[in-house]
Amino acid sequence: MMKYFIGNWKMFGTPKSLSILNKVNYFISRDKNKKKYKVIITPPFTLIQTFVDHFKNKKISIGAQNSYQKEKFSSDTGAISPFMIRSVGAKYTLIGHSDNRKEGDTDKILKDKVKFASKNNLKIIFCIGENKFQKNKKKTFSVLKKQLMNVLEKKLIDNIIIAYEPIWSIGTGKIPSKNELTKSTIFIKSIVKKMLKKKTPIVLYGGSVDENSVNLFKQIKEIDGFLIGGASKSSKKFIDIIKNYYT
Repeated sequence: MMKYFIGNWKMFGTPKSLSILNKVNYFISRDKNKKKYKVIITPPFTLIQTFVDHFKNKKISIGAQNSYQKEKFSSDTGAISPFMIRSVGAKYTLIGHSDNRKEGDTDKILKDKVKFASKNNLKIIFCIGENKFQKNKKKTFSVLKKQLMNVLEKKLIDNIIIAYEPIWSIGTGKIPSKNELTKSTIFIKSIVKKMLKKKTPIVLYGGSVDENSVNLFKQIKEIDGFLIGGASKSSKKFIDIIKNYYT
């Protein structure tokens, strides 16, 4: 199965940051393993069109970090709709990242975001994950199941990649044990597989993924790729993650 290396730049980047991705693109073009994986970058909205135009017919795909819960145009100041994202050439969008959930994205809002993004032919990277309190109370599985079942609909889920990001791991350097992560990934796949019926779901891992931790993650065959935060803003670190995964 194709692996995914998705870089979430968050609030980072100017037009000059194109040089970071040029180095990544150059590496991919010469990598003997390039047919085994796909690289997607989600820069801020301000850079999407520039990056889409630059990487047309190249090795990197571009997505958005979020998508508003209305379809086309509205009077919501500062909002960016999936129609607008698609119109500038992006093919993917993150939805449900813990940052956005923390800022007020409820299950109802996320359900609308998924619906309208899917309607506009955006491939969705749907983020789920438990916080430290929920983990300590051994509620990880019930939290993940609720996040999946309350938002995703059977008719839409075919176009969705799941990204499991334990909130307590994001940016902390703390990562789940091999056993914990294996069990969580298998659990997520079992829930989504029931909704998809026959198809095998794509499940990524995110949370303190770097050139060192990837050596643990690559041992877990159930993981189909990674959602990478801070390390994706450095061409060297991002390239080293890919290199180390295949060595």
